[in-house]
Amino acid sequence: MNRTTLSLIAGTTALAAVTAFAALDTPSASGAGPAKTAAELPVERTSLLCPAPSISDIADTSYTSFTPVTKGAESGGKAELQAATEQSADGTSDTKKGGKDSKKKAEKPVLTPKEPGTPVTGDTSGADAPALIGTADGKFAPGWTVQETTAVAAGTGRGLQGVNCTAADTEFWFPGASTAADRTDYVHLTNPDDSAAVVDIELYGKDGAIKSTVTDGFTIPAHASKPILLSTLTDQRQTDLTVHVSVRSGRVGAAVQALDDKVGGDWLAAAADPAGSLVLPGIPKDATDVRLIAFTPGDADADLKVRLASPGGLITPAGNETLHVKSGMTTAVDLRDVTRGEAGSLVLTPTDQSVPVVAALRVVRGKGTRQETAFIPATAPVGARATSADNSGKSTTLSLTAPTGTATVKVTASAGSEGGTPVSKTYTIKSGTTQDVDAPVPSGLKGTYALTVEPVSGAPVYASRTLSSTDSGVPGFTIQTLPSDRGLVSVPETDEDLSILQK
Repeated sequence: MNRTTLSLIAGTTALAAVTAFAALDTPSASGAGPAKTAAELPVERTSLLCPAPSISDIADTSYTSFTPVTKGAESGGKAELQAATEQSADGTSDTKKGGKDSKKKAEKPVLTPKEPGTPVTGDTSGADAPALIGTADGKFAPGWTVQETTAVAAGTGRGLQGVNCTAADTEFWFPGASTAADRTDYVHLTNPDDSAAVVDIELYGKDGAIKSTVTDGFTIPAHASKPILLSTLTDQRQTDLTVHVSVRSGRVGAAVQALDDKVGGDWLAAAADPAGSLVLPGIPKDATDVRLIAFTPGDADADLKVRLASPGGLITPAGNETLHVKSGMTTAVDLRDVTRGEAGSLVLTPTDQSVPVVAALRVVRGKGTRQETAFIPATAPVGARATSADNSGKSTTLSLTAPTGTATVKVTASAGSEGGTPVSKTYTIKSGTTQDVDAPVPSGLKGTYALTVEPVSGAPVYASRTLSSTDSGVPGFTIQTLPSDRGLVSVPETDEDLSILQK
């Protein structure tokens, strides 16, 4: 085979690869031009993973699925959530009884949404509810959001626990986990793919890396989920840990379930990727104790300026003006009742040199025996749009912050799951402030509804949503941050360039 033939094959292969990734424009009469500005187009397929909700026999769990109406989305498609069981090639799930392999048909979907713009709900109870694997395509894919909310009336972790089902990835950071005697923390790993994933879990405490009892990693079978109890990985009992989940092969979804014997519990979602500046939005105004946990994975220490974005602007907490984070060590500081009765968000910026950091807040509400816990990990800005499912009127608080400049934001309440008409409101968030906005509620609401947050103009906006409920005097609550709902993807417009075939 001569060099010309090889060049032709290579050029054809390259052109085919470009064609598979992006749509090609028809060349004009004057010949091919340069690549055009990337277009923002609706995604065509989305996958979400929901961890097994509870270890409590008295747990009640609800799932809420919502896809916002997205301009330009396909007209067809479907979405569904199914139990994470090991699936064989013929669509059945493999099980074992009495030491022998057997097969049963895959369970029917837990949820099957009917149309974008209207939430769909489902529920389950007890300790046997499985993890879920969800897929959506076509018109259901752009911005598909699923919320898992669990109420536990008593026992370890009692209160309200909530988590957004997330996409699979290969690396996660969880500052705020613990192996203390009064904590029961699990990291849940869910594999959506057709082959096994191999996962490493590293723990970092106040003195650095903690030697694990497991050196070979964890194998997560295809279409399956495993909860790993952190206290089985080490004999050390530490109040504040950073958990690093990295995937050697495949990909997984990951979340930490942090349960306390005395002050309730919640899900700890993965923090935003390590960065020099971080925002942790939506500390409840009645928080009685706030604890900041930070970790830097690099070789250099980090020095951070600590500020609170309050309704009146950025302020520095007295006695906690700065935070020094040693390389490879988890650092924690008590901020106590830092919000002092007002809405707030924590803003961390470098005092000098920018060093990548991950961080989260452990937030406590209530006093004495009537306390409950939630977590706020550092998060990315809203971006083009963020979506929050499972809202119900007065029990929902939407917190918006614009730490670097004034921003205008449009918030839309969807139709209710059982009836209601969408409503929108626009808000202006002043530079350096946090506002707990009076979020819209669908007119004639029946059931639960979703909120979409869309920046209209100005600086980046960060957001979180708090759900609250009171049971026997205990102020149950859970907080979910609202980064981009990944409804749109940048697709570069390209032109044919046949000259590649001549090289």
